[in-house]
Amino acid sequence: HGHMTIEEFYALAGGDAADTLRRLGSEATVRRFALRYAADGTHDALRRALAADDRPAAFRAAHTLKGTAANLGFTALTEAAGALTETLRAGNAPAPGEIEAVEKAQRRVVAAVAGLRDG
Repeated sequence: HGHMTIEEFYALAGGDAADTLRRLGSEATVRRFALRYAADGTHDALRRALAADDRPAAFRAAHTLKGTAANLGFTALTEAAGALTETLRAGNAPAPGEIEAVEKAQRRVVAAVAGLRDG
């Protein structure tokens, strides 16, 4: 099996390959940042903060996650983290669906990164 293309990666991850390539400049750079994302602890920090009902910490983590996802062109994760960020910014408890949307988008990204690494 050949190398996973950046287009295939973004189709799996839920994002925009063309826009991200345009912004980051090269496939090598996109790959490097995507692989580094898998080791990023922000999602774990968000999960811990939500479990502890620490809304200020959850807000900071969700906001950071949204920014990182946006930079990497992970559209689905950006949108899910963005919705969660706004709920937490208002000081409200997130709905289970909002949290699940972030989890689902995160799983998509992590699965795609695993394929990118193995490809």
